[in-house]
Amino acid sequence: QLQLVESGGGLVQPGGSLRLSCAASGFTLDYFEIGWFRQAPGKERERVSCISTNGGSTNYADSVKGRFTISRDNAKNTVYLQMNSLKPEDTALYYCAANPAPPDSSVLTGTHPYEYDFWGQGTQVTVSS
Repeated sequence: QLQLVESGGGLVQPGGSLRLSCAASGFTLDYFEIGWFRQAPGKERERVSCISTNGGSTNYADSVKGRFTISRDNAKNTVYLQMNSLKPEDTALYYCAANPAPPDSSVLTGTHPYEYDFWGQGTQVTVSS
């Protein structure tokens, strides 16, 4: 069974940090560009960050640049999202998703949610004092 499982969410105070993990089972992430998305109540799902299959290229939404860092460990079949200096507006359900791509590539191709084939169930991040 092909699965992506997110973990690491929780309640944190403004200015705090969290590290989200996205672990794959049933398939190898070597052949997938990975994106982190988030969706707050009443808002559209937005892409927060993505990373190429070899980790050589990354992309961030303007709202998180300089605060979030995406990384991947293909040996562990896991992608991470380090989130620092968290703000209340970062509160959302965070999802990881996999977009098929050539292995060992630095090219990023996925922009829209519909381009991603596999999705996790999400992990809640709440930033509040």
